Amino acid sequence: MLTFTDLKENLSSLGPTAVAIGNFDGLHLGHQKIIETLVREAKELKLKSVVLTFSPHPEKILGQETIRMIQTINQRLQGLEQLGVEATLIIPFHDDFFRLGPEEFIQKILIDRLQARLIIVGADFRFGFGRQGDPEYLARAGKKAGFRVITIPPIMLDGEIVSSSLIRQLLEKGEVDLAARFLGHPYEIEGLVIRGDSRGQVLGLPTANIEPRNEILPCGVFISESLVQDRVFPSVTNIGFKPTFGSASPTVESHLLNFSGTLYGQEIKTRLLKKIREERKFPDAESLRQQILKDIEQARLFWAKA
Repeated sequence: MLTFTDLKENLSSLGPTAVAIGNFDGLHLGHQKIIETLVREAKELKLKSVVLTFSPHPEKILGQETIRMIQTINQRLQGLEQLGVEATLIIPFHDDFFRLGPEEFIQKILIDRLQARLIIVGADFRFGFGRQGDPEYLARAGKKAGFRVITIPPIMLDGEIVSSSLIRQLLEKGEVDLAARFLGHPYEIEGLVIRGDSRGQVLGLPTANIEPRNEILPCGVFISESLVQDRVFPSVTNIGFKPTFGSASPTVESHLLNFSGTLYGQEIKTRLLKKIREERKFPDAESLRQQILKDIEQARLFWAKA
C-alpha cells in the first residue's frame, strides 16, 4: 500500500480515485463496512482505492477533552492494507487545514489533488471549518463536480451504534472482550520489549516488559495472545501499577506460555482477549506468585477450550 503524508507529494500518479474519508481509529465494524465498499467499488470502476485520514485526530486539536486513540497510526495503516486499500493519504491536521471551508476542501483536495470520482463516507461524517460540510453537502457538490457519493449508515450491534467513542469507553473499563465484538478484532497493544526490574524472573515467572506505543492501557490482568516474529503464544498480561511493589507509571508485562528465551529489543504485539481480575496488592511476593500461577492456569483452561 502506498502512503502519502503531504499534499505536495505526487498524488497525480494515482490517477482517478475512489476515496473513503474518516479517522478510522480502531478500524471497527462500521469502518470495515466503509472500507469494504471502497475496495469493491474501486475495483468495479477501475479506480485507485484511497483512504484519506488525519493525524493527529481532529478532536485532539478541536475537542474540549483530549481523547486517547485506540490504535497507533502504524496499526491503522496495517489494518487498511490488510483490507485491500491501495493508497492512504494522511493529512496533518493543523491550523491551515482546519480553517479550510467545505468548498475549498472539496476543490483543493478531493478534485485537484485526488481526482476523486467516487467518495465514500459514514453518515456522521463532517468536514470543513466549523464542521459545515456533511454527506448531503458533499453529494450536492458531487453533482456539479462529477463525482458520486456513497453514504454508509451506522452499524448496530447489541442495540448500540458501533463507534470509536463507545469502544474507548469499554477499553477504559477493561471490557476487552466486549470491545472486540464492536471492533471485529481483539484490542492489540504493540511495543518494544525492554528490560524491567526482573521481578518476574526472581518469582520464577519471567515476563516480557513492553514499552507500549498505544494510548489506551486498561488496568488489570488479562488472558492474551502475544505475537513475536510471526509466532503466536498464549499469554497472561498484567497492565497497571504493580501495587505489591509500587510503580509510579503504568507498566505492561506479558508472561508467554510455552516460551523460553529472551525477547529484549524485539517488537511484540499483545492482544487482550479477556479480563481475569483487577490488579491488587498482595502481602508478600510468594502470595503474588501463587495468584499468578492461578491466573496462568485460568489462561490454560481458556486456551484449551478455544
